[in-house]
Amino acid sequence: MTANVTWFDLAGFLGVLLIVVAYLLLQLDKLPSSAPSYSLLNAVGALLIIVSLLFKFNFSAFLIEVFWFLISLLGLSRWLISRQRPRRKL
Repeated sequence: MTANVTWFDLAGFLGVLLIVVAYLLLQLDKLPSSAPSYSLLNAVGALLIIVSLLFKFNFSAFLIEVFWFLISLLGLSRWLISRQRPRRKL
């Protein structure tokens, strides 16, 4: 049996790896869910999986990854907004 791995298979694999690593770091208390790197790992991972799904389409997988990507962007935008707010001194 010959493994015919394409570039988009590798992109999808890398995306899965990024999402799993982010989740593992979260569970090990090495990365808080509020950290921009957590949302960034999830967003890039979801985007890579979406790219791979454009070549081997599966609607339900595509749908969950679109939501994963959008929710990750929400996390990134919340982090950016919190950095732009002036901090009050007590």
